[in-house]
Amino acid sequence: MNATATRIFAGAGAARSQQGAATRAGLFRRGHDGGDWEGLVNGLPVNAEVHTILVRPDNPNEILAGTQDGPYRSTDGGDHWQRLGFPEPDVMIWSLTIHPTRPNVLYAGSAPIALYRSLDGGANWHRLRNAVSPAHCERAGFDSRVLRITVDPSRPDDIYAALEVSGVIRSTDGGETWSDMSAPLIRFADQPRYQNNVGGRHCGVCEGMLDSHATAISPAAPETVFLGLRMGLFRSNDRGATWHDAEIGRFSPLTYCHDVIVSAHDPHVLYTCLSPAAFSTDGSLYRSADLGATWSRIDHGVKAESTLMAVAEHPADPVRIACVTRSGQVFGTGDSGASWREYRLPQGVEDVYAVACA
Repeated sequence: MNATATRIFAGAGAARSQQGAATRAGLFRRGHDGGDWEGLVNGLPVNAEVHTILVRPDNPNEILAGTQDGPYRSTDGGDHWQRLGFPEPDVMIWSLTIHPTRPNVLYAGSAPIALYRSLDGGANWHRLRNAVSPAHCERAGFDSRVLRITVDPSRPDDIYAALEVSGVIRSTDGGETWSDMSAPLIRFADQPRYQNNVGGRHCGVCEGMLDSHATAISPAAPETVFLGLRMGLFRSNDRGATWHDAEIGRFSPLTYCHDVIVSAHDPHVLYTCLSPAAFSTDGSLYRSADLGATWSRIDHGVKAESTLMAVAEHPADPVRIACVTRSGQVFGTGDSGASWREYRLPQGVEDVYAVACA
């Protein structure tokens, strides 16, 4: 593929379909405006499970992918891949983040919960030993995981990690030490409308408030953290000391939130993925132009057949946006949401978590 073309990447894990068949894992690429999906394999692990994709905003040909054997990097737009200097084998990477003001600093999050940092642009990594899970809702057979790592651009030593299903932790010293910011979330479960437990865990009715999926911070709202979780979209105006329900239900009949991002092109613009539940037959993409005060649906002319999992902007072209459903539908727009096209992933790809534009 032409390395200067606009591309969409999608990553899938390995799971069982609802009929019990094994699903197809991998990393896939296609043109935003045409072409077929390619399975990317050159240098990646066999049957690579890819749950997160990071495109360097200053170089769209440099891409990192989180796999079941740590992070891998491509410097040619995905044609070739190389394992980075990761300290442990067989670690499933679920999140990757580049520091907003220190481009050589990167963070990775895994399952079971652990956090890693690179100080040399991703070439080598070390584990942050004090980043531990509070283990609010861990259960046998399910590894809690770090689904998002967010650095506050206004306080570049402040880092937040969204843990599924164990709340939120924060570091105020660049990742050396961490604090659990989940107690205010747990208190929401004192109210019946925030009580939720899908069964099998050990945290009672507060489980839904600890099922964290994504954090986001805008340069236009210093020290304000947005948090997407099972029970909706929440907001903290004081660095996680307290949390408030953003009441996304005022604008959407669907409130299960699996992703929220801030536009790289306009700090007042946010996007969020909303669905009925983790496994569902519906999903919708909403945009806010006023830092989350109001929201409007923008995915017109397409229909999600399963939970909407992730959304991504093109780092250099704000009109190009892509989102992905769990079952392998990728939706793309080249006109800021005025029109959409569906690019369904190859047959058998049904456990999709990640999408990126480059």
